[in-house]
Formats: sequence, C-alpha cells, structure tokens
Amino acid sequence: MDIQKIITDAVKALSENEDLCRAFFKNPVEVLEKKLGIDLPEDQINPVIDAIKAKIKVDDALEFAGKLKGLFGK
Repeated sequence: MDIQKIITDAVKALSENEDLCRAFFKNPVEVLEKKLGIDLPEDQINPVIDAIKAKIKVDDALEFAGKLKGLFGK
C-alpha cells in the first residue's frame, strides 16, 4: 500500500470538490472511507488525515501567496 499515493490522490479529489473538502474537515474518517474508498487500519488513518490536512493548507497558502504577488507585481 503506497501511503504517499493515497495522500496525493485524496488531496487531488478534495481540491477538486469544495463540498467534499468541507466534509473532510468535519469528519475526515467518514469521507476517506465512504466517499473516497480509502480503507486503512486505525493506526494508519490518523497520520494520513494529518498529512492530507497539512498538504491542503500548504497548497492554499501557496495559492494565496501567488495571488498577493500578482496584486503587487514582482
């Protein structure tokens, strides 16, 4: 099982669907298991959830920084 691929695929799916992303932040285990079909053992699910949340936050911050740069030039 490739955990990094699971994280990358989940981030992509969540990034493409705002409602799903909101649901993930409210109930991540349910969204991963029932909506995305990711079934991991209990000892692995929480670190994966933490990694997905961190990746989404970093992506959002980079997108925001890019918008700011565009507003103020280089």
